[in-house]
Amino acid sequence: MTLPITPDSTQTSCESLTVLFDGACPLCRREVGVYQSLKPDQPVAWLDVSQASVALTPGDRARFLARFHVRRQDGSLLSGAAAFVALWRVMPGWRWLARLAMLPGVTPVLEQLYRGFLRVRPVIQRLARAGDTSHLPSGLVADLRSDHAGETGAVWIYRGMLCVTRDEIVRAFARQHLHTELQHLQKMSALLPPLRRSWLLVAWRIAGFATGALPALCGRRAVFATIAAVESFVVQHYAHQIDALAEQVGHAALRQTLVDCQCDEAAHRDEAQAHLAHPPGALLAGWCMAVGRGSALAVTLARTV
Repeated sequence: MTLPITPDSTQTSCESLTVLFDGACPLCRREVGVYQSLKPDQPVAWLDVSQASVALTPGDRARFLARFHVRRQDGSLLSGAAAFVALWRVMPGWRWLARLAMLPGVTPVLEQLYRGFLRVRPVIQRLARAGDTSHLPSGLVADLRSDHAGETGAVWIYRGMLCVTRDEIVRAFARQHLHTELQHLQKMSALLPPLRRSWLLVAWRIAGFATGALPALCGRRAVFATIAAVESFVVQHYAHQIDALAEQVGHAALRQTLVDCQCDEAAHRDEAQAHLAHPPGALLAGWCMAVGRGSALAVTLARTV
């Protein structure tokens, strides 16, 4: 069989192997990344068959995604264990495994093991995707975990307010900003896989509910002072992450997402402050200080737990 070649995947005559791999699979992507970091004895081309730019029929694409394949220089295809052995033969540090596999009866055993792996691969893939953060800058994963926890808490702040207050101005304010915070939470959930989120989300929901409900019991002024304090902290928290991404190439979309969220939070802060005719008194100022320090503590915990 001859594999169609696109301009993005052209194989020159000096390349001994073309590796056909599923770049959408986190397991395959990591394994291929290990091979790509090595210097093979002979030139190797890498073709991600999950990419739409690779011209394949639906049947061929499904077949190449289902099993590991390599194409040799003469155009012939190998799949499964035989494909791995062919790749190992040209990879430094893996040649010993290729020699072992070429002993009589070993490759068929490896093929059976590979088929057994394929049966459980979908489950392993789901688990891997649930914890995969390879699309994120490694230095910001902890911050994004705290962002997700913070947006969770923010949603429950406004739910706490709506549960307690009967003030129509406060209720309109809470409904409007709850909608925005739900959008923020959806964005953070899309960025951060489930297994990398904070394990204390139940605690953040309870803390958020209390942070919204308690000032709502005390009246409109306490509500707006609390939101101004919370959002002032959040705006600064986002600013640190935005500055950290300014020098990083390839994460413009992530940085813009954070900028958009920060702008919304700043608007919430400004609107809350506009409802305050004069600065909070000593008691309310003390509460706002406690809210700010509690937010900082929550970020520290969410970054690690």
